[in-house]
Amino acid sequence: MQVLSKRDLSKVCTAVDACRSVSDTVPVATGDAAAIVHPIPEQRREEQKPVWWVLGILSLLMGFASISTDLYLPAMPAMGLALQASTGLVEWTVSGYLIGFSLGQLFWGPVSDRYGRRAPVAVGVALFVIGSAGCALAGSAATMIAWRIVQAIGASAGVVLSRAMVRDLYSGRRAAQMLSTLITVMAIAPLLGPLAGGQILVLAGWRAIFWVLVVLGLITIAAIFTLPETHPAERRNGVPLARAFLQYGELLRHRRLLGYAGAGAFFYGGVFAYIAGTPFAFIAYHHVPAQLYGLLFAAGIAGIMATNTLNSRLVLRFGGDRLLAAGTIMGAASGILVATAAWSGWGGLWGLAVPLFNFVAASGLIVANSISGALSHFPGRSGAVSALVGALQYGSGIIGSGLVGAFTDGTPWAMGWVIALAGIGSVLSAGLIRAEHRRQDH
Repeated sequence: MQVLSKRDLSKVCTAVDACRSVSDTVPVATGDAAAIVHPIPEQRREEQKPVWWVLGILSLLMGFASISTDLYLPAMPAMGLALQASTGLVEWTVSGYLIGFSLGQLFWGPVSDRYGRRAPVAVGVALFVIGSAGCALAGSAATMIAWRIVQAIGASAGVVLSRAMVRDLYSGRRAAQMLSTLITVMAIAPLLGPLAGGQILVLAGWRAIFWVLVVLGLITIAAIFTLPETHPAERRNGVPLARAFLQYGELLRHRRLLGYAGAGAFFYGGVFAYIAGTPFAFIAYHHVPAQLYGLLFAAGIAGIMATNTLNSRLVLRFGGDRLLAAGTIMGAASGILVATAAWSGWGGLWGLAVPLFNFVAASGLIVANSISGALSHFPGRSGAVSALVGALQYGSGIIGSGLVGAFTDGTPWAMGWVIALAGIGSVLSAGLIRAEHRRQDH
């Protein structure tokens, strides 16, 4: 690899008015390859004026995870009738999607570190389009599950690479701020998805929902090519893909990364337990009318949006690590209260609903700060780190929802103790970060 001299770099930076000063390029050994630390590009320098369409497209890519499922949730009973499938088999279209989404992230991360962000994310969205079309044409539940896995693998590229692109464009506290902004926009999908899906179902049938996803994917592919390539060739990881996949084990040996990833992953386990357990806890156990359950669920989404907005305003002042610690404490305390209310019945419906709201609202302080913290320490492998963090989050989500289903006893207790353990695990993981800070200070 040819390394530009300081004089050459100064000419380039002057030509594009990209920077005020130039640092010497420093080679850093990484395994058998050498990574090069390059001057910060113009996109990251101009952090104060983000381009609205870039942020809009990144929000859309991050939203693929939820819109792919939320849009068709109201159609699941109709799908079961049309495909002559049991309720359990239809629910596997969600489980299969989560499995494909978790594994897909582990693939796209190293690929994007080696080949850039834009081309892999376009290929991923193309897979999403193919999978969505397959779902629309499916003639059996088994076929639908298979196409949902394809759809998930494609959608995972959008989510994992949009996070990596934020890290390419922004650094430190500003990256956490931008992730909070994107997550706030992305949170609109769970609010509007079921409503829009229900309307499409009434007007055109359940297959039309997947054709709408096909059209959305095609529009997104066109929009992707208006984005800049945020990971240029000179900054890419030259490690062979086979070895790059093996380096996930190396990443897991970093205690600080484990702290950031664990804080988010444990919390996701609790969130998915909330998603799996609240329909029964509210509707069947506390006799909340089904139409009002949507309002309780929407309140939680509103709480997530509010704390993400708060985080985006506070992170530049207090830093992501402090807000992450505060969020995990809030989550653990709320989780313990959820378990207490679920076990004792104290407070009835609101004794359970209020701490549940506080628990999911802690997401705004945990998710963005845990992701940006993990990415900040591995700029040369931000794709792989983003993939690993995402896979751990969704993998723990599968475990959390599975535990609720396996141990349910007719009360909200199973959901309560899973959420409590998830909150405790999250705050203990955040403690690893503080311990590493103290160790390095000494």
